[in-house]
Amino acid sequence: MKISIITVSFNSATTIRQTIESVLAQDYEDLEYIVVDGASKDGTVEILKSFGDKIKFISEPDKGIYDALNKGVKMATGEVIGTIGGDDFYPNSQVISHVAETFLKYQTDAVYGDIQFVNPNDTETIVRYWKAGEYDINNWLKGWMPPHLSFYLKKSAIEKYGYYITDFTCAGDYELMLRILYKNKTAAKYLPETLMTMRNGGTSTASLKHRFVANMEDRRAWRINNIKPRWYTLWWKPLSKVVQLFLKND
Repeated sequence: MKISIITVSFNSATTIRQTIESVLAQDYEDLEYIVVDGASKDGTVEILKSFGDKIKFISEPDKGIYDALNKGVKMATGEVIGTIGGDDFYPNSQVISHVAETFLKYQTDAVYGDIQFVNPNDTETIVRYWKAGEYDINNWLKGWMPPHLSFYLKKSAIEKYGYYITDFTCAGDYELMLRILYKNKTAAKYLPETLMTMRNGGTSTASLKHRFVANMEDRRAWRINNIKPRWYTLWWKPLSKVVQLFLKND
């Protein structure tokens, strides 16, 4: 099973080398790595070139993160698609092999796991832990979603049910997963492991502004798919993140 990993980057020179090295350090052999760069001007492209033919990349203007992700998906030749951010990294070298084993063992269309958030200035310090939990389609009505950067999906499901909607600014991943998993009842399996390490970031003010925009887009995600949440679904979704502050990686 070939797995394609996609990174969307823009002016990521300070962190992207670690991201790339963590992908290339994976012990899974049938792995394709694609970086879609948005015409960075800070040295990111030079870093990408330094890896030679170990990675595939393009660097050109795009219409936002979801347009860039769609470019990556279309470039991908793997049966399974996963993503990793330009400032994120894998916690160990077995992540992709464990994901592949889960796909093969359960013959599922999607696999997801847990994420840990670390202090951007001290990546050994975990500040938040997202334990996704076993898959239950009814949890979508409770504001649940899989962590996008621990989410792996058969490319055939994207081709069947559609790509990312590019005029979303921050909830296009939620919309795509809601559409494919909840609306179309695509099979998913939880892998109870930490599959991604993300740098925590953003000021409280920026986070509040981002959360407002995301909440409006979350509502739109349900509306355009002609499905109805419960009255509390989209209120509980951001509140559930508070619980993550008190969770620990077992």
